Amino acid sequence: MNALSVFVLAGLALSPLLSAQALELNDHFVLAITPTLVSDYRASGISQTLGDPAAQLAITLNHSSGLYAGIWTSNVDFGHDSSTRQEIEYYGGYFWQINDNISLDTFYTQYEYPRESQYNQSDIQSTLDVYGVLLGGKYVNNMKGPDFEDENGNFQKGKKDEDVSSVFIGYRAVLPAEIGLEARYEYVDYKDDVFFSANGNSRPDYHDWEIKLSRDFVGITWGLSYIDTDLSKTECLSFTGYDDLCGATLVASAGKTF
Repeated sequence: MNALSVFVLAGLALSPLLSAQALELNDHFVLAITPTLVSDYRASGISQTLGDPAAQLAITLNHSSGLYAGIWTSNVDFGHDSSTRQEIEYYGGYFWQINDNISLDTFYTQYEYPRESQYNQSDIQSTLDVYGVLLGGKYVNNMKGPDFEDENGNFQKGKKDEDVSSVFIGYRAVLPAEIGLEARYEYVDYKDDVFFSANGNSRPDYHDWEIKLSRDFVGITWGLSYIDTDLSKTECLSFTGYDDLCGATLVASAGKTF
């Protein structure tokens, strides 16, 4: 049975467990719990699980003022004898609903990877939504540099303290039949040359994009995304150690916020 079939059956099996309502603690606080299954965990277009499925969970405490804080976790697999198998994110932010059609969401995230603390990092992100048009950016601090092959062909762990930034533009809307549409195009800049092509050229940046359709069915929000980057197989290999983690793929998802 292929990974996508396993993923779909798991989502259907979980559907009876995902029918609870949001937990309203009082007039000002609401606790939101969001379990999600994805057929591949992609971050900025690059797989974090060697192309395998992931189980993810977000727990967020929301205040009526727009302030919120929470924790998010997912399984990961970076290969190359990496001992970590989990990513944990602690986040807090402020969602400002300016009016019915304009909002601004700004938040800080601390990333931790058990047994592999050299991957730990933090970032600050902000997204402006104007009538469904999304404009956003992210600044990552203290990020571990990419692993690489040395002159003897041995795989080495990357150095830390690399700052990374990204900006994106997107759009989201509700189509007929209550189908959600979201599209995003992102530019990611590592500041230093970390992507090396077959002809010997190198660059510090790349682009990725995603088009996602989603719909609620049997109590679950189902999604299907097309994700791709402009990284070649050789550039992907030089950055991740694998040549098949950056290319075009379809990612299925099933989740529920309650």
